[in-house]
Amino acid sequence: MLVLKTWPHPLQIRTKRALLRAMRDDDLPAWCALNADPAVRRHFESVATEEEALGEAARIRAGMAQRGWGFWALEIPGVMSFAGTVGLIVTGWEAHFTPCVEIGWRLASEAWGRGYASEAAAAAAEFGFEHLELDELVAITIPDNQPSRRVMERIGMRRDEAGDFDHPRLPPGHPKQRHVLYRLQRADFRRGDNPGFPIPENRR
Repeated sequence: MLVLKTWPHPLQIRTKRALLRAMRDDDLPAWCALNADPAVRRHFESVATEEEALGEAARIRAGMAQRGWGFWALEIPGVMSFAGTVGLIVTGWEAHFTPCVEIGWRLASEAWGRGYASEAAAAAAEFGFEHLELDELVAITIPDNQPSRRVMERIGMRRDEAGDFDHPRLPPGHPKQRHVLYRLQRADFRRGDNPGFPIPENRR
């Protein structure tokens, strides 16, 4: 069982270009559109209905309200009021590497190719190590998801080939059941093995 620090109010993280903040009501139309986009959801089982997307948003917001951190809304001030979500997830299912905190991201296609995911994910990782005092972060995806795997590698994560696994929430034989596992150790982060990490200007 993980015992994790909490804060009474949602925290914000600022990087050079981005703001990680709690999801708001006015983000929901863009969130639903993002999850209805086949390009964004191509590595998921399917696109999400509006009901499914709103249900996931409610869970994200509840987690943020409970802990003060979690899956932040990604805003690019002056460019995009809602570019997607980036943050830390307490994994809710069992595998050989759980319990754990997972780092993840889901960006609108208009925000791809600009380095926003790497910049925001690096800031979220720094928060996890410096403020939650985690020893490790993990990330998972299907083998074909090369864009996400490149983000993992850019922020210093390393593939654990022996850790690849079948996702327990997908049925046996499902084409997307097999997942790759990446890890980032706190000790590696502090040794400076991850050059180019943006430093949040203001964590409050």
